[in-house]
Amino acid sequence: MNYILFDGTVRDELLPFTFTRPVADIRIGMSTIREKWEYFLGQNTSSLTLDYLRRKFPPETQKKNILINASILPDKALVDRIMNLEEKQELIHGDVLIARYAFEGEVEKFDDSVMEPIEYEQDIRQLSHVWEIFSMNNDVLREDFRQLTAGKKSAALSKTNFVKGDASNIFVEEGARVEFAFLNATDGPVYIGKDAVIMEGAKISGPFALCEHATVKMDAKIYGGTTIGPYCKVGGEISNSVIFGYSNKGHDGFLGNSVLGEWCNLGADTNISNLKNTYESVKLWSYSSGHFENTGEQFCGLMMGDHSKTGINTMFNTGTVVGVNANIFGDGYQRNFIPSFSWGGKHGLTHYDLRKAFKVAKAVFARRNKVFDKTEEKILSRIFEITYNSRR
Repeated sequence: MNYILFDGTVRDELLPFTFTRPVADIRIGMSTIREKWEYFLGQNTSSLTLDYLRRKFPPETQKKNILINASILPDKALVDRIMNLEEKQELIHGDVLIARYAFEGEVEKFDDSVMEPIEYEQDIRQLSHVWEIFSMNNDVLREDFRQLTAGKKSAALSKTNFVKGDASNIFVEEGARVEFAFLNATDGPVYIGKDAVIMEGAKISGPFALCEHATVKMDAKIYGGTTIGPYCKVGGEISNSVIFGYSNKGHDGFLGNSVLGEWCNLGADTNISNLKNTYESVKLWSYSSGHFENTGEQFCGLMMGDHSKTGINTMFNTGTVVGVNANIFGDGYQRNFIPSFSWGGKHGLTHYDLRKAFKVAKAVFARRNKVFDKTEEKILSRIFEITYNSRR
C-alpha cells in the first residue's frame, strides 16, 4: 500500500511553519511527524500539500493509496486500524478525517458521499494550533525516546560528565561528544544524537533531545521539554522550546516556550518574554483568522518562521509571531506580529528585497554544505507574493 500524508484543514493554524513545508515535516519530539509515521508504517511516505510546495515535496501516487491526516500523531493502535482500511472506507474521529482509502484518480477528490465512514473510538493526538508544538513537546519527547531507543544500546558516556537520575534515561548515539557537562535525567530522558556535541559546562535537564550534528555550547542552560533539531547551534538559556533544524541561537539570551523554524539566527543577547506581568493567558497572531487569538497558555514566547534573523540585543514580547525571512533589529520590544519578508524593527518595517534574501540564503546554505537552488527560490518568491499585503 502507498501512504500519502495530507495537510488537512489545520494547515493555516500551523503557519508560519507551513509556509515552507508540508504539515508532515513539522518537528515535534525527537523527529518530524513524517518520520514518526514512517517508523510505524515501515516505509516511506509522500505529501499532498499546496501547489507551490510540490516541486520540493511531490505527492507519489500508486494504484492503491491511503491518505493520512499529517496533523495527527501516530501510535500503534491507530496505525494498525489505518492499515486495515478497505476500498471506499475512511477513518474518522468525530468531525476529524484521520485517513481514507483512495485509488490513483481519487487522491485529491475528498468526496465524502462515496465513502463509508468508520468511527475510531480511541483518543487521537492532533496538532491543531501552532503553540501546541512546544506545549505537547514534553510528552511527545518521552514517547519518542521509549520507541526509538527500545532494543538499542547507548554509546558510552564519558566519565567527565556529571549525571543525575536513572542512567538508562540517557541515550548517546555513536559519534556524539559530551565532556564535562551536567545531565539530569530525573524528570525525563536525555537523548544525544549522532555526531552531536555538548560542550563543557552545559547544564541539561530532561526530557531533552539533541538531534544529529547539533551543538550545545559552553555553559548553556537547557530545561525540559526542549528539542534542538539537526545541525543547530545553541547557547544561553532555553526552556520548553523546539528548534526545527539548521538554526542558531549561539549566544546568551533567553528562549522559552517558543518554536523556531529552519535557517533562523538569533543575534547575541536576543531575549524572548514568555510570561505576561499580569499572568494572563497569552494571545497569539492567527493567520487563519487575521487577528490575535487566546492560546489558553500562560507561557508562550516566540513563533519564528524559516530564514528569519535578529540583530544583537533584540527583544520580543510575550506571544510574538515572526513570519518567513524577516530581518529584525533595533532597540526596544518588537511588534507582536512581524510579517514575512519584513526588514527593520519597532521604528518601522519595509520589504526585504528578494535579491538580498536569496544572497543571504545561499551563503547560509553553503555553511551547511547545502545548495540554495531554483526550487528554494521559487518557494520563497511565492511566499513573498502571498504575504505582500500583510506588509503594507
